[in-house]
Amino acid sequence: MALRLNDLSLPVWLLLSALLLCGKPVVAAAAGGSIDKVTVITAQARHQFQVELAATAAARSRGLMQRSTLANDAGMLFIFPYSGRHGFWMKDTLIPLDMLFVAGDGRIVYVHHNAQPHSLTPIAPSTNARAVLEINGGLSRRLGIAVGDQVLHPSLNGR
Repeated sequence: MALRLNDLSLPVWLLLSALLLCGKPVVAAAAGGSIDKVTVITAQARHQFQVELAATAAARSRGLMQRSTLANDAGMLFIFPYSGRHGFWMKDTLIPLDMLFVAGDGRIVYVHHNAQPHSLTPIAPSTNARAVLEINGGLSRRLGIAVGDQVLHPSLNGR
């Protein structure tokens, strides 16, 4: 059965029109996650990222696997239901990533630089984290993002 444009409700029409007019690719539809903003505050600057939220077990399992590119202002924020030593690997990931492990108060507690594609080596901090922000490999060094910097997002202590 084909979907005809006149079968769409007004809210769906408005949403589709807004997406087409903004000219940005819609990555949430492909990944199944929603898009949100995250701000990282360093000693030198504030950096904003458009992130996909991975707040469900399925979304966290899928992560950024099979992606061949990631915009410099994009990433994925993995939000866990509890703080712990959450581990990652890069088995089906095609691009190098920096992983910023974040405590529940938004403070970065560990940075893993340039995780290598297809690696089976577990990546985990030695301390508990509530969230992990993945961005392009090498970007955290270029932007001066380090342990102790602050990540602002509503899932982290209401920020």
